[in-house]
Amino acid sequence: MDHRTNRWIRLLRHRWLDETDAARALDAAALKRLEDRVAASERGHRGEIRVCVETGLPLSYLWRRASARERAVTMFGKLRVWDTEHDSGVLIYLLLAERAIEIVADRGLNRHVQPAQWQALIGTMREAFRAGRFEQGLAQAIDAVDTLLAQHFPLDGGDAADGAPNPNELPDRPHVR
Repeated sequence: MDHRTNRWIRLLRHRWLDETDAARALDAAALKRLEDRVAASERGHRGEIRVCVETGLPLSYLWRRASARERAVTMFGKLRVWDTEHDSGVLIYLLLAERAIEIVADRGLNRHVQPAQWQALIGTMREAFRAGRFEQGLAQAIDAVDTLLAQHFPLDGGDAADGAPNPNELPDRPHVR
């Protein structure tokens, strides 16, 4: 196939999916379990985890042949994952139309985690997604990111000058679009 045909096929795949496809992949109960998993994770470290699931890329991204990675980086900013006190935010991004997975971490965590570690984590998620087990793949990713955040951003009781508990800086509920 030539590049124009590939472009149209990609466009159709992204426009074909909608909110009902997202709900089929992750129903309300699954979203609640993921939200609870993120909340439980964040009680054990100074990091913030945000999950974002999109059915397809916006048309402007498709026309310029943008990648899922580019969209994940954009969503990292739009969802304010970059705006955490300790630069310890992590976005776990799933693009259903391409079953693409991306992890975008803030500079605080990226100083400690090698790209090969992120790729290994993405490989584990990819296997679950290929089998249609989206909740399982996202849960595995949350657990793996939790381990990294607990290792590099542990709670030590003296984090806040006034002794206040670890604040929750971002919503725990997955962002689905």
